[in-house]
Amino acid sequence: MRAETSWRAIAVALGLSGATLPAMPFVAGPALAQSAQSQAAPEAGGAIELPTVEVVATTPLSGTGIDVDRVPGAVTTISAEEFNRLQSFSTIDALVQYTPSATSTDVQGNAFFQDFRFRGFAASPLQGTPQGIAVYQNGIRVNEAFGDTVNWDLIPEVAIDRAEVFSNNPAFGLNALGGAVSIQMKNGFTYHGFEGSVQGGSFGQIGGSIQYGGEKDGVGLYIAADAVRDDGWRSHSPSELARFYGDLGWKGDKGELHLVASAASNSLGVVGPTPVEMLAADYNSVYTWPQTTQNDMGMLALNGRYDLSDTWQLQSNLYVRRFKQSHVDGNDADLENCSNKWNPGVGNTKMCLEEDQFTGPTGGGNPLSNPQYAAFRSQMVLYDQNGNTIPFNELASNQLYGVINRTWTDTTTYGGSVQAVSTDKLIGHDNYFVVGGSVDYSTVNFKSTTELGITDINTLGVAGTGIYLQNRPNYSLPEEYQVFYLPVNLDATTTYYGLYATNAFDMTDRATLTMGARLNIAKISMQDASGISPQLNGDYTFARINPIIGLTYKITSDVTAYGGYSESNRAPTPLELNCADPNRPCLLENSLVADPPLEQVVSHTYEAGLRGASTLFGGNMSWKLGLYRVDSDNDIIALASEQTGYGYYTNVPATRRQGFEAGLQYVNGPWKLYANYAYIDATFQFSGTLASPNNPLATDGEIFVTPGDHIPAIPAQTLKFGLDYMVTDKWKVGGDVIAVSSQYYAGDESNINPMLPGYWVANVRTSYQITPNIQVFGLINNLFNQKYASYGTFFDTGYLGLSNAQMQTPGQPLSAYAGMKATF
Repeated sequence: MRAETSWRAIAVALGLSGATLPAMPFVAGPALAQSAQSQAAPEAGGAIELPTVEVVATTPLSGTGIDVDRVPGAVTTISAEEFNRLQSFSTIDALVQYTPSATSTDVQGNAFFQDFRFRGFAASPLQGTPQGIAVYQNGIRVNEAFGDTVNWDLIPEVAIDRAEVFSNNPAFGLNALGGAVSIQMKNGFTYHGFEGSVQGGSFGQIGGSIQYGGEKDGVGLYIAADAVRDDGWRSHSPSELARFYGDLGWKGDKGELHLVASAASNSLGVVGPTPVEMLAADYNSVYTWPQTTQNDMGMLALNGRYDLSDTWQLQSNLYVRRFKQSHVDGNDADLENCSNKWNPGVGNTKMCLEEDQFTGPTGGGNPLSNPQYAAFRSQMVLYDQNGNTIPFNELASNQLYGVINRTWTDTTTYGGSVQAVSTDKLIGHDNYFVVGGSVDYSTVNFKSTTELGITDINTLGVAGTGIYLQNRPNYSLPEEYQVFYLPVNLDATTTYYGLYATNAFDMTDRATLTMGARLNIAKISMQDASGISPQLNGDYTFARINPIIGLTYKITSDVTAYGGYSESNRAPTPLELNCADPNRPCLLENSLVADPPLEQVVSHTYEAGLRGASTLFGGNMSWKLGLYRVDSDNDIIALASEQTGYGYYTNVPATRRQGFEAGLQYVNGPWKLYANYAYIDATFQFSGTLASPNNPLATDGEIFVTPGDHIPAIPAQTLKFGLDYMVTDKWKVGGDVIAVSSQYYAGDESNINPMLPGYWVANVRTSYQITPNIQVFGLINNLFNQKYASYGTFFDTGYLGLSNAQMQTPGQPLSAYAGMKATF
């Protein structure tokens, strides 16, 4: 333990005014807090045993914090040691492994592009996934402005000092419906020395990292970089990551200042789910390709703190962040030669959308009685980029028409926040008061195109033809018909304001009352930049005050009870606002065509629990138990359209996520172990009809949901445990197991189909310290080569003539890696 940390812990334990601590690292799973060493008490002439103090920051800015036993909610702290233990380049792995109610969902079949799900809410990199977790890096919100997505691949795992996962806390602002993740990075004052590592193994993976940190005369420097190349274990799914993080800091008697730079350039092969009939024939197969995502990010930030007095501290940050994403997606397509059904006399000379899926124009009738028929017929006929109709040609027997969808998102965000913390006593009692505010302003440009492609039925590769689709020769159609393959060029701005205050008041030396609130204001403005889609234009404002109230009570010196109530909200994103009409669906990663209003989501969280730390059989044990219920009003979900590949967002009246979670950590000599269990009951709380056109048991493409039906893609139970053992003072062995119960397929909101089976996976690892500075290590993931899937959905079987509508994203099979690490 660093000397500075020890003295600060001692100061807080003795109740010295103004003392604060950074959050402490731990040694096995969620935090086993650092203990202050026994110190002599001059007035008593002997030694006293100081209590264990674990400090966390309960707001985005974390230069100061509060004893976790005074926090009326669930908290999981993950140290740099725990991230390093897994020898993974993916930040998701440690967050999921050590957080009781956390799971990962691999929708896209790429270890660097997975969802983090906590209590049934998602922080996902995938456009189209409704988001519900707020994520911060050094106090900077990294939920992307366009769709609230979180690109975990942009965060270099090697540079993480610690991560804290909180249950619902409105202080973290928009999108903290289910909770928040706060990641703190290393700097020259918290990390000293040099470390370099290289590793490689299965599926062509080769990668490495370096980091250096040091300080002299109040100046600290930290730099880190990592890079990895992986061919991917499934076909056509290679990835390349290159990431950098740097921190130049200055520290004085009363404050410190940091200039931070971060950058990444990552190419990700994201091949998505595959029909189960194809997986049965070839476990590595993919359903249409190419599917690639390119993420580029650069950020500069200035953050610091200043002690205004012994009991008041001021913190702030300023930043600018540029994020660019391009996505290429080869897909199937419902294209056919124009028939006589809606277009009499057209014959087989033009290319149309699949007409059998259309029920006719609004108002019905016939071409003579309904003038909308002309527009309706024109809607189906496809045109190229020059406004010419496209001849429908007969393809070879091993070919089908397909499309290549491309999107480009370019976002620049400017932001800042300021926060004041006071530890002044209130009417003679200890008190912790925080007040702060933030502004995040983003400009977004989103573009999309659709290119006509030809799919090789043997490889399912889609090759472009150079013809870019449009759905009409001019732009005079009523907007209700301007759908499907419409190119998009959208400019948007988002401005998010936040103002919050929280207060933790020690009513007694055992009981702490926490009260607070946050005001969120979201302003969203969108403007069609093409001049051809005025329906995209819109201005929206969402505002809400979210409260928090909670109580903690120290039953004994080792056991604390907590309970609380809080609310959070999230505003619909520009992506969701422009894709919210079932009559005008959009390709969720490609087109935006509709803008009916969506309501903001509001979550109401009730939770209670116990946590404690004690000694057992000569070792240190910490544990926690928790119960929670999260009721969400106007929850946003994504639904599929009858047009293949298309969908839309909609509000549903009410959902509920409730459950139980437990965690245990134990350290005794050479042994370190942890275990986490979670049960979640995630259900809809309304009756109504939802679209699910690919669900094989749907009626006319619709299903009926009743209260108590389970939300798809959320497993009810998870169990995770791990063990490390020092065989000698140089040789360590260990492993982890994760078990996940069954879940419903996405698109089965009425729970009428068989469930996606549960699974379990075991991983083992070992390391040997050859010299004090050189270590070799190895690991095997999925030791028993289990075949499993963490995500399932449905698709239109007609494209390939298959019979089973289920498709899954299979999990990675047995894989082995080895490497070497040098530390100085």
